[in-house]
Amino acid sequence: MSRVPGWLGKLGAGLTEMSERLDERRVEVERENAPDSPATLPEPTAAGPAVDAAPAAESAPAPEAPPARDAAPAPPARRAAPPAGPRPDPAEAVPWGVRVAAEAGWRLLVLAGTLWVLMRVISAIQLVVFAFVIALLVTALLQPTVARLTRRGVPRGPATALTAISGFVVIGLMGWFVTWQVIENIDTLSTQIQSGIDDLRDWLLKSPFHVTDKQINQIAKNLREAIGANADQITSAGLEGVQVIIEALTGILLVFFSTLFLLYDGKRIWEWFLKLVPAAARPGVAGAGPRAWRTLTAYVRGTVLVALIDAIFIGIGIYFLNVPMAVPLAVFIFLFSFIPLVGAVASGALAVIVALVTQGVFTAVMTLAVVLAVQQIEGHVLQPFILGRAVRVHPLAVVLTVAAGGMVAGIGGAVVAVPLVAVTNTVVGYLRGYSAEAVANRSEPSAVEGDHGGE
Repeated sequence: MSRVPGWLGKLGAGLTEMSERLDERRVEVERENAPDSPATLPEPTAAGPAVDAAPAAESAPAPEAPPARDAAPAPPARRAAPPAGPRPDPAEAVPWGVRVAAEAGWRLLVLAGTLWVLMRVISAIQLVVFAFVIALLVTALLQPTVARLTRRGVPRGPATALTAISGFVVIGLMGWFVTWQVIENIDTLSTQIQSGIDDLRDWLLKSPFHVTDKQINQIAKNLREAIGANADQITSAGLEGVQVIIEALTGILLVFFSTLFLLYDGKRIWEWFLKLVPAAARPGVAGAGPRAWRTLTAYVRGTVLVALIDAIFIGIGIYFLNVPMAVPLAVFIFLFSFIPLVGAVASGALAVIVALVTQGVFTAVMTLAVVLAVQQIEGHVLQPFILGRAVRVHPLAVVLTVAAGGMVAGIGGAVVAVPLVAVTNTVVGYLRGYSAEAVANRSEPSAVEGDHGGE
C-alpha cells in the first residue's frame, strides 16, 4: 500500500492545527481591544457580600466555544479614523517658486510705480531738471580750472567768477560765429544750392538708374504740395518759436547761476545732501559720491576733447574739398558730438548733404569718406585712449540709453543719457564692493571669537 495518502493526512492535520491556533490568537486580540471586555471589570473584594458575586458571575459572558474547523474566520473589527489635524498655513501650501515670484512681483510693481511718479514730476519741471543737469556737466568741465587757480593763490570767489564767465563767453562766441557765418553766406549758399540741384538733376538723368525728367518733376511737385499743405503747421511752429526762445533764455540763466553756485560752494552742497541720507547708508553714499564725480568729470573732459578732434579733422577735410561754410559745419560737428552715435551720424550727414547740393556727387562721396574715416579713428582709438575704463559702457547699453533718452526727453535726454548711465555704473559697482566688504568685516570678529572660545 502506498505511503502518499499518509503523508497527505499528516500535512492536513498540521495545517488544521495551525489554523486553530491563529483563530484562538485572533479571538484573544479582539477580546483585549473590546471596550467592555471582562478583563476591564473590577474584581469582587473578599469583604463584599456573597450575593453580589452571583449576579456578577451570571452576568459575565460565557467563554466562547472554539470555532469549528470548517467555519470561515470572522472579519476584523473596523477601527475608527484618526481625528483630522489642524490645516496648514496657506502660505506654506503655495509652492516655493510661486512665493518667490510673487514677492519679486509686488516689489517690481512698487519700483515701477515709483519710477512712474518720478518721471511725471521730472516732466512737470523738465526745464529746471535739464538746466541743473547741464550745469553739472559744465561744472565738471570747469571745476579743474577753478581748483588750479585756487592752488595758485587766487581766492575762490574770483576764480569761480573768472572761470564761469570765460566758459560761457566761449560758448556764446561759438554760437555767434555759426550764426554770423550762416547769415553772411546765405545768398551765396542759396545760389550754390540751386546750381547743385540742377547739376544733381542732370546727373540723375544721365545716371544708370533710368530716372526720367517726368519722375523728377513729379518729385518736385510732391515736395511743393507737401510744403503748401503743411503751411499752417509751419506758421504755427514759427509762432511757437517765440515761446521756445523764452524757455531757452530762462534755461541759460538757470544753467549760469547753477554753475556759479556749484563751482563756488559745491562741497558744502554735497555735505548738506549727505545729511538727508539715512545714517546707515551715509558712509556708502559718502564714498560713492567722489567716485561718481570723477567719472562724470572724465566723461565730460574726454567727450569735449574727442569732439574737438573730430571737428578739426573733418573741418580741414571739407575745407580742402571746397565745401561751403566749412568752419560753421565744423562747429556743428563739435556740438553734435556730445550726442553719442546719433550726433556723429547727423553732423556727418549734414556735411555730406551740403557737399552734394553745392559741389556735386564726387565731392559728396569724398566728404562721406572723410567723415567715416574720422569716426572710425574716434571709435577705435580716441575714445578708448582718452575716456579709458572709467566711463566704459557697452555699445548696446549706449544705443538703448540714447534711444530711451531721446524718446523720453528729446535731444536733451539723448545728451544726458550716457553720462547718467556711466555714473550709475560707477556708483552701483562701488556700493556692491562696499557692501561685500562690510559683510566680511562683520564676519571676521565672530570668527576670531569662535577661535578663542575653542581654545
